[in-house]
Amino acid sequence: MITIIFSPKCLDYREQGHPESPERVRNSYLFLSELISSGKEDHFEFAEPRPCSEKDLLSVHSREMVESVKHNSFFDPDTPNFPEIFDIARLSAGGAILACEMALEGKTAFSLLRPPGHHATKNNLGGFCYFNNVAVAVKKALTENHEHSYRIAIVDIDCHHGNGTEDIFLGNEQVLYVSLHQSPLFPGTGLSSDKNCLNFPLPAGTEEKEYLEVLDKALGEIKKFNPALVAVSAGFDTYKLDPIANMKLEKETYRKIAKRIRDLKKPVFSVLEGGYSPDLPECIYEYLCGLM
Repeated sequence: MITIIFSPKCLDYREQGHPESPERVRNSYLFLSELISSGKEDHFEFAEPRPCSEKDLLSVHSREMVESVKHNSFFDPDTPNFPEIFDIARLSAGGAILACEMALEGKTAFSLLRPPGHHATKNNLGGFCYFNNVAVAVKKALTENHEHSYRIAIVDIDCHHGNGTEDIFLGNEQVLYVSLHQSPLFPGTGLSSDKNCLNFPLPAGTEEKEYLEVLDKALGEIKKFNPALVAVSAGFDTYKLDPIANMKLEKETYRKIAKRIRDLKKPVFSVLEGGYSPDLPECIYEYLCGLM
């Protein structure tokens, strides 16, 4: 059984013409709901998250950054300012925490919420991201497990480099961050590896065969790291019809990606990042099937 974490509250903000629209998540929720209600899929269930605490946010972000979102005093051209965005962004981070907690209980969970998170650094929001959902969840898991030997790997399959996640965990020996991303592309980082952050930049037009070969190499590094838990920044903008990137993966590629991650034989939780094609619901479904 896979638990899909969702709340309709995450649909309550919109910037006209912005690719990170409520429809991308709403349509995915409706697609998966229909599979359940029609009896075509009995391996999915839904759960609703609670907002994370400010303490959770401050474990990875500066107080100044958190306060800027709380009081709507920030400006970023790609990351619009909305009256309720602080609570909605806390809900998205709370979904990542819930998915992580479920993974630690031996369950498989996917957080289907917005806004995404992996571009949010310690001190700055940006790239559609207000708080770093995956980082908040991983940091909470590390804090609650006091063994220094406890380790977590993060696999970032979004088409854009997770500069925020790297900024937060660079040099943390308990975390291995692995990213496969198109380069050159926003945010222009992730060109080389550094310490515990392993980057695999890929050229525009990369197709399934080459992508999976690089993924196998990246997952080999995770096997050597031997984490107790694997977190996935699950972006689907590597899909061939995505409007803001230029990779060439098929829908079925996401099933193969997820199967390889599952074959690590570690507890896994996944958190939605990017993915802006109308086919996003089917890409997510393929990914979830690969996790089963």
